Amino acid sequence: MTGLRNFFATVLASAAVLGAVSGAMAADTIKIGDINSYTGMTAFTAPYKNGMMLALDEINADGGVLGKKLKLITKDDKGQPGEAVKAAQELFNRDGVAMITGATLSNVGLALTSYAGQRKHLYIASEPLADAVVWSEGNRYTFRLRPSTYMQAAMLADAAAKENKKRWATIAPNYSYGKEAVEAFEKLLKEKQPDVEFVGSQWPGLFKIDAGAEVQALAAAKPDAIFNVTFGSDLAKFVREGETRGLFKDTLVTSMLTGEPEYMDPMKAEAPKNWLATGYPWYAIEEKSHEDYVAAYKKKFGDYPRLGSLVGYDTILTAAAALKKAGSTDTDALVEAMSGLTIDTPLGKVLYRPIDHQSTMGAFVGRTAVKDGKGIMVDWSYKDGADFLPSDAEVKKLRPASD
Repeated sequence: MTGLRNFFATVLASAAVLGAVSGAMAADTIKIGDINSYTGMTAFTAPYKNGMMLALDEINADGGVLGKKLKLITKDDKGQPGEAVKAAQELFNRDGVAMITGATLSNVGLALTSYAGQRKHLYIASEPLADAVVWSEGNRYTFRLRPSTYMQAAMLADAAAKENKKRWATIAPNYSYGKEAVEAFEKLLKEKQPDVEFVGSQWPGLFKIDAGAEVQALAAAKPDAIFNVTFGSDLAKFVREGETRGLFKDTLVTSMLTGEPEYMDPMKAEAPKNWLATGYPWYAIEEKSHEDYVAAYKKKFGDYPRLGSLVGYDTILTAAAALKKAGSTDTDALVEAMSGLTIDTPLGKVLYRPIDHQSTMGAFVGRTAVKDGKGIMVDWSYKDGADFLPSDAEVKKLRPASD
């Protein structure tokens, strides 16, 4: 028994020493936890993490924040809301992070939004696009960086109305992001073009598209134009099958996200042509701040940035700016700092609106094309997110009154 007591005493003493060392190390850093689909959606999340690491390197090289280095701890949500919540619990309870960021899929982002509100932890929703993140399910502790579903639908509806197409069909993944995108686009296009008619809707399961059947159903509706919300592998299958069956001939396609390198690059020469889409023409943006960012990214990673890279970069800029403004890692101070926070990004200033916690980060709208065997965007323009948000009066109807 004496030997056993001595053994446990030694273990406890060692643990105490390790705890003291860990605490000393923690005193020199501020931890940020990121939760994302690192194994399931690598086309977006790998560049996203690269963007975060670039920003961390730059900030830490400049002395960090509040006299401390920033440290990133990442967790894989495996594309599952339950896994994301479990990861969030570990990050706060075991790793001692000051805040969490991330999520790509909207259902995962909504789970983290709920968790943040219930547990009173700061969550910067980097990527999930569902409007509910900042409106119907929004809360005091959740802020979103990327332009939302509504914002991008508004940008596309504005451009589509100028094409004056009468008969529209839609195709979107059957979950929150897809449903909100179609609802917003239909509403906004009808406001600009009252005589428009929606003649068919297809709702494939996320990453489970039966592209042949979907294309056949869309063709049967005989639309003048199609609003597409599919992305990733679903998008590639839809494009291939649509081209094979001639669905896109003489038919305008307006599409969410398609112009982003994450989705254009894998299709190579099979990328869609002349679609009206949101995207990221990093190779043609001549703003000096963006050129400096691209140069730094290429130098560090030997690769060009994708949209995820920019989102990751701006996420860390946001976290650092919030910490600096708050002057501490206290959650209430951070939340107060996030409301009305302005950050300088490679594409200009971005504001986190106090009324709904949505940032004014914009997006590019243009036409898709193929050049040198690769998909690109042409005839594009940058749309300031602030110009494509609903009024304060409308937001108050959408946002929880208890917030």
